[in-house]
Amino acid sequence: MDTNQNAKRCVAIVLAAGTGKRMNSKTPKQFMLLQDKPVVWYSLQVFEQTDMIDEIILVTGKDDIPYVKEQIVERFGFQKVSKIVSGGAQRYDSVYQALEAMDDHSGFVFIHDGARPFLTSQILLDLKEAVECYQACVTATRVKDTIKIADENGFVSSTPNRDGLWSVQTPQVFSGELIWEAYQKLKEELPELIAKGIQVTDDAMVVEQMMSKKIRLVPGSYDNIKITTPEDLTIAKSILEKIL
Repeated sequence: MDTNQNAKRCVAIVLAAGTGKRMNSKTPKQFMLLQDKPVVWYSLQVFEQTDMIDEIILVTGKDDIPYVKEQIVERFGFQKVSKIVSGGAQRYDSVYQALEAMDDHSGFVFIHDGARPFLTSQILLDLKEAVECYQACVTATRVKDTIKIADENGFVSSTPNRDGLWSVQTPQVFSGELIWEAYQKLKEELPELIAKGIQVTDDAMVVEQMMSKKIRLVPGSYDNIKITTPEDLTIAKSILEKIL
């Protein structure tokens, strides 16, 4: 391993541009309160307190930028947040906007969902170690449940071996140059992908599809849930009570 990589700049991109439709709420899920603090505060706090993270680029809705700047970044004193960027219609649009806003792409990029509040410094350290070796990695957990593949009529068509199944989370971490090149290619090829019915669901898929690069899976935490529905918020409150 190149020991000089230890000095590479680490930039966190935190995505907080969701609308909260599945929460049945006018308040976006990342701004809902979890023990008196917005959900996005928790992951921002971990990035802020983890020494190896040099900079945070926060992505949010265009209309939410003043609120995020005043009520989250300034109110809670997040010194590492260098830019607040307006997100796009899709997740990949938001990531592209953040990557484009970076001053350079020579370091490592940690891309994280702002609706995942239970990030830990240990997860970040494990990912940093992996990305130094493999240039592309994601935190993930082994699937506990049996998974069924359904046909178009809603009947089981197959049952994959559970041993090889992982549930992918964030952060997803990449060499900055790799992820930037992948997203530039995605922008060029997106119309063709859409025409073929291919959905781009996460950053790892962008790197897999555009760069033919293998992604290293890094064991994470079952607590690292994404808050998407009202039930998730209830679970999050229980997790927070457990870890405090």
